[in-house]
Amino acid sequence: MTINQSVISDIKAIILNARETAIRMVDHERTMMYWHIGRRIFEEEQDGKDRADYGNYLIRFIAEQLEPEYGSGFSKRQVELFRQFYRTFPIANAVRSQLGWTHYKMLIRLENQDTI
Repeated sequence: MTINQSVISDIKAIILNARETAIRMVDHERTMMYWHIGRRIFEEEQDGKDRADYGNYLIRFIAEQLEPEYGSGFSKRQVELFRQFYRTFPIANAVRSQLGWTHYKMLIRLENQDTI
């Protein structure tokens, strides 16, 4: 019995394509999670706006609560980036799935340089 070898290469291509799509989807969901965290922090800061140092305290407190459970991806610096991410891109639909978190971190840094 002869089996067409193209069937194996086609199946491998399907598997590879599905894996790449899954990775992109997970990365986009993670990026959107960071955006939502940033929005929630921003909203909380607005409620405590009468205290100038509240934002810094809030960021530190959130990081202290999340980092032990979720790891270094929720350090104080990362949590600050989440807030800045939301402030830089306040419209959720502007966050594109073609760009990953690393791209957005670079864009945030560029935005911060422009305001200095």
